[in-house]
Amino acid sequence: MSSPSSRTIQTVVLALLVIGLIALALGGYLTPISRYILTPLVTAQTWLATRFQALQSYISAPQDVARIRQRNTELEAQVSKLQAEIIDLKQQIAETRILSALVGFARANPDNQYSAAAVIGRDASPFLQYVIINRGSDNGIRRGMPVVNDQGLVGRIAAVTATASRVQLITDNASTINVRLDPSQAQGVLQGQITGDVLVNMIPQSANVQIGDLVLTSGLGGTYPPNILIGQVTGVRKRDYDLFQSASIQPAVDFSQLQIVLVITNFHPVDIGPLVPTQVAP
Repeated sequence: MSSPSSRTIQTVVLALLVIGLIALALGGYLTPISRYILTPLVTAQTWLATRFQALQSYISAPQDVARIRQRNTELEAQVSKLQAEIIDLKQQIAETRILSALVGFARANPDNQYSAAAVIGRDASPFLQYVIINRGSDNGIRRGMPVVNDQGLVGRIAAVTATASRVQLITDNASTINVRLDPSQAQGVLQGQITGDVLVNMIPQSANVQIGDLVLTSGLGGTYPPNILIGQVTGVRKRDYDLFQSASIQPAVDFSQLQIVLVITNFHPVDIGPLVPTQVAP
């Protein structure tokens, strides 16, 4: 057995060694030794950590991919739903604006009675200018009633069923309207063209027609009420040897954007055919 004195000496020696090592470490003398010892340990630890993370990712990857795919599916469904809602809201806003404009037009023309109708179809033929509306005889619609919107004259009712009607547009080749030019007050006959253009013919040569003049219904002929805006003059054709001059017209109505129209229900066209003299063949 060792004596107490020998144990004391061992303790002192050990303490001195520890203090010496600490001093050497603080002085930087042990850095090469520690680097030599620790570098393999750090390398081994890094290698094990990398392999462990790879193994963990490999094990958990299928679950993560499944969750991501499910989340993507949910997000795509939400995006589709939001896009549908946005489209619906845009349509509602557009319809609200149109209805507000039509209400304003009706208030500005209180003498007329109106029935609002939605455009539900168009004639497929490029040579016929018609639209179909969702109001018919059950709603008091009759053949010959004028059709307008907040921009101006659209046309008139050409055919009626119980629940729908066909509207002949002013751009149709068979459409003729007695019109008045403002400010010259000259009379003329507006006629649609097979190309979809609109012309005013039979304008007196003496009339001072200018580009930008307004074209309105005159009320003559009994087919339309007077003073409904049709459009503006965009060109004038006047030749000295012609009996009349003519003018090309830009309609006020954008027929490609027709969605809702107003049918003037308190106007009934007058048939003056029997009063017009006919030529008797010799």
